Amino acid sequence: MNAPNAAAAVPASEGLYARRRKIYVRSVGGFFAQWRWTLVWISQAIFYGLCWLPWNGRQAVLFDLVQRKFYLFGLVLWPQDVFYLAVLLIISAYALFLFTAIGGRLFCGYACPQTVYTEIFMWLEEKIEGERNARMKFDKAPLDAPKLGIKATKHAAWIAVALWTGFTFAGYFTPIRAQVSEFLEWRLGGWQTFWIFFYAFFTYLMAGFMREQVCKYMCPYARFQGVMFDPDTLIVTYDAARGEPRGPRSKNGDHAGKGDCIDCGLCVQVCPTGIDIRNGLQYECIGCSACVDVCDGVMDKTGLPRGLVRYSTENAMAKGWGSKEIMGHLVRPRILIYTGVLLTICSATALGIAMRTPLKVDIIRDRGVMAREVEDGLIENVFTLRLMNTDEKPHVYRLGIAGLDGIRFAGTPEVEVAAASTKSMVIPVRVPPEAARQGSHPVFIDIAAAEDASIKLKEKAVFVMP
Repeated sequence: MNAPNAAAAVPASEGLYARRRKIYVRSVGGFFAQWRWTLVWISQAIFYGLCWLPWNGRQAVLFDLVQRKFYLFGLVLWPQDVFYLAVLLIISAYALFLFTAIGGRLFCGYACPQTVYTEIFMWLEEKIEGERNARMKFDKAPLDAPKLGIKATKHAAWIAVALWTGFTFAGYFTPIRAQVSEFLEWRLGGWQTFWIFFYAFFTYLMAGFMREQVCKYMCPYARFQGVMFDPDTLIVTYDAARGEPRGPRSKNGDHAGKGDCIDCGLCVQVCPTGIDIRNGLQYECIGCSACVDVCDGVMDKTGLPRGLVRYSTENAMAKGWGSKEIMGHLVRPRILIYTGVLLTICSATALGIAMRTPLKVDIIRDRGVMAREVEDGLIENVFTLRLMNTDEKPHVYRLGIAGLDGIRFAGTPEVEVAAASTKSMVIPVRVPPEAARQGSHPVFIDIAAAEDASIKLKEKAVFVMP
């Protein structure tokens, strides 16, 4: 390589990396902004409030890792119910595919925790430091005592929200009322303290500082969203045919040869990722529709029709479709497939939970003593029976056994198991020596709740004759 070519290559390599330009987001009101804040309030009311809701003398939603029980209102899930977690992940994935295929990045723009907490932190920032122009001017001003005080106030508010968020998060894994008492008495455990501060730190970092960096560089969903879009997916779009050529309008109303876009730049100022929607669909766009709200406001002021920036589809923009044609193309094969699969999985899961028996049984034969002869010449095998009562009330279970002539339990045929607990017991099983020939024979153990005939199970075991 000659010297000129080598020298020319240096600026190109340096251009691979760009310094972050701080984005000062302008506040905006409108239809989509109201919906966004409605979902912020709903989601945070659920997150901060659900852990305080009592249910049957306990916390309504609690993922008790120590006791290995997940409480979801009246449902108690055990480690053996990990299948439901897999189903929940499948349902979430298909719901994400469905909503993305219909309306683009709706989750990112309205319900993603990164979006929600960034909105909260930016609202606090605006209330403390002022609107966009005031914040820009404030940051350029020299650091003095008043500025230091305002900055400290903002960060104190952010840290307070982050700490309460971390405390609430930990309260879903340890009973939150007990956690409050332990905190007030300075008796919080090491892991509780770690997770409270860990979650709080990342809330403070992601929503206070990184913001759009998370959406642009860390979130994988931004990268593969294009795979789930098609020409009939509703996305935030700029109507270039109507808006171009853009330019300001004179006071005398002379705008010959210009489009409806007055090039005010407000759509860029309200964008949380700092993009220009007029440049077309970009992976940084999270579909929050802030640009739609602000552009509609500008159109109202200039006396032009709304919708220069709007929800539309690639096909609609290319073919000039109206809302009727757009809605008609929303129902298409992939949407029907996603909907059908999602409804099937949800229905099957709901049916499975409704028919779920609140009893689980494990039977293990004692392998230390295969078989032995006891009094009266009977042949005995010993089994360990583990009963798991997943109901929130105690049950007395009656045991029965069949499969060989004269087979019976040597001990009591009843056992009481407390609510949401397990109990293990050793049960000797005996048969007359003439009941079967030498070898292994299947037997069946019946377990039924004494007070509820619908709670019953039949488990298979193996009886060994010497």
